[in-house]
Amino acid sequence: MRLDKYLAHATGLTRSRAHGMIRSGQVTVNGAVVKIIGHKLKPDDEVVWREQSVELSGKRYIMLNKPEGVVCATHDAVHKTVLDLLGDEGKKGLHVAGRLDIDTTGLVLLTDDGDWSHRITSPKHGCSKTYRASLAEALAPSVVEQFAAGIELRGEAKKTRPARLELLSPTEVRLTLDEGKYHQVKRMFAALGNRVVALHRERIGSVALDESLLPGQWRELSDEEVAALTA
Repeated sequence: MRLDKYLAHATGLTRSRAHGMIRSGQVTVNGAVVKIIGHKLKPDDEVVWREQSVELSGKRYIMLNKPEGVVCATHDAVHKTVLDLLGDEGKKGLHVAGRLDIDTTGLVLLTDDGDWSHRITSPKHGCSKTYRASLAEALAPSVVEQFAAGIELRGEAKKTRPARLELLSPTEVRLTLDEGKYHQVKRMFAALGNRVVALHRERIGSVALDESLLPGQWRELSDEEVAALTA
């Protein structure tokens, strides 16, 4: 993690104030003054500010392999939620950073860090999402260019942003989006007269779903994965 991000998260300082503290020589790493705000910290580095060791608060960052039939909600009176999969103790204070429909499977991120989840979900940051979709009808190769040019969706004034479509077979594709309109993947294919029959999210930004996680299983993100999603 960058030194400025670490200091801001660990102390509650704004990013600009953290920059000032670092540049003025008030921060040391392993006993040496570091004035480079983008200095990359190693897991065992000791950061000291105003003669006090600073550590990150116990924020939690989780990836989960969502099964079909589970909803991305904090509470639901009818369906099991992704938080229910963590157990009563494990889900305290967490929320979903980027929802999936009940019939969509794959990568879901959960956290208690509101700033971090905002960076992932806010349209202005353009955090990409990659999906694998199975379709009812075969696709022509020309649709790759259509997705790259943007698709006109019903009820939308503008085309979608350019999307990257990879044909895996006539009826199976990998699609990467840089935005997250309501039911966007399904609506894009519907606009071309096709229908999504199965949808699975493989990746958010540079972080891919851990292949060792079975549906319903989860694990904590590594420090590198947490940092990569807000770099």
